[in-house]
Amino acid sequence: MIRAYTIASGKGGTGKTTVTANLGTALAQYGRETCIIDTDMGMANLGLVLGLTETPVTLHEVLAGKAPIQDAMYEGPYGLKVVPSGLSLQGFQNADPERLKDVMCDLTDRCDFLLLDAPAGIGADAVIPLTVADEVLLVVNPEISSLVDALKIKILTEMIGGTVGGAILNRVTPESIDMSRRKIEKALDVPIFDTIPEDADVRRAAAARTPVVVRSPGSESSKAFRRIAARIAGVPVGDEPEEVQEGFIERLARALFRREP
Repeated sequence: MIRAYTIASGKGGTGKTTVTANLGTALAQYGRETCIIDTDMGMANLGLVLGLTETPVTLHEVLAGKAPIQDAMYEGPYGLKVVPSGLSLQGFQNADPERLKDVMCDLTDRCDFLLLDAPAGIGADAVIPLTVADEVLLVVNPEISSLVDALKIKILTEMIGGTVGGAILNRVTPESIDMSRRKIEKALDVPIFDTIPEDADVRRAAAARTPVVVRSPGSESSKAFRRIAARIAGVPVGDEPEEVQEGFIERLARALFRREP
């Protein structure tokens, strides 16, 4: 049975889209049929993050009733299915967010996990992704403003009958942390799945339009994404997918020949 998660945040810039792309890829690495959808139809970035530049059919056309969902699905790393939103303002205006429920019904037999990259904020277009998923996962930065905005999303989700399953603490640095993980967990009253460190490898991967779990599988951020994926997929944490296990020669070669983008 399909399990759907909406990846949400109260403000832009928390790394929500990066989390969606890498978590989806990590699930695919574990052999789970996974589809990620960019429901941020006004500020679509998920396709760009994954280097999908040729996408003639997008979620815009699907939600406008002009195309079936399968025509908007593109292949990502490890067989990951990606449904990007379009960049056209006209396409955004024609899209009907209410059709998202029908789209999810069409995907029931197509994948094990569905991740929705939700719009930031509490606007009308952000509400539907919060209601259609089994659980909402909050992406939070370790700072007061991000925490306050995430709390608003949690309250909104619960008001409309949704469920917040937990939070992912992203872009963590020892120097910039304003509060401890324990305090954030207490303030949100949800478990923190894991912490993802501020990592230069994430920036390099973004510049290369490749998930960091693919470009730098040995990085600390990649390990964190795989831990979260393992938890969601029911895989013992610490069991690495075969595709990302490296021997001594591979690690040495990667260290010697690594270059800045």
